[in-house]
Amino acid sequence: MSVFAIVTNAAAAAAEEAQAHAAEASSAGLPQLDPAWWPSQLFWLAVTFGFLYWLMSSRFLPAIAGAIEERRDRIADDLDQASDFKRQAEDAESAYNQALADAKAKAQSIAADTRAEMDDEIAELQTETDAQLAKQVATAEARIGEMKAAAATKVSEAAAETARAVVETLIDEAPTEEAANRAVADAAARLRG
Repeated sequence: MSVFAIVTNAAAAAAEEAQAHAAEASSAGLPQLDPAWWPSQLFWLAVTFGFLYWLMSSRFLPAIAGAIEERRDRIADDLDQASDFKRQAEDAESAYNQALADAKAKAQSIAADTRAEMDDEIAELQTETDAQLAKQVATAEARIGEMKAAAATKVSEAAAETARAVVETLIDEAPTEEAANRAVADAAARLRG
């Protein structure tokens, strides 16, 4: 016999056996649809539903409700903490702004005080310098006055001597020192006046 024949015979035998089981099942019907089995099915349905209801209400639902409540509490705590942080940040910002305003005011005050001190020092130094310059100008003017007087005296003496020499050369006679001084003084007075 060939392999094909053996496989064909085995398939045919399996098909016959399947048909026999199908005929048996169709004659008996489905047990869950048979009204004779309904009281038993209803009993086990009530037991299973009751057990699952008890299990859900005593175990799973409280655990889920606890998790939801815990999450709600955590969210509320996080929101409270966030509002606290926001309030602290606003307080820190207002403190920073206040400190900045105080620092600016203090800096302006220090600058104004320093400016006033510098102005006072400058005024004091200028007064001292003006006094020193006035003293030096007075000293210089006095020296210049002395030098002018000395120069005028020397010029008068030189003019008197020159006049005496000129007169002596011209007339061969020497005038007195007093006459030469008077003549020079008269000439100077005429030039000034």
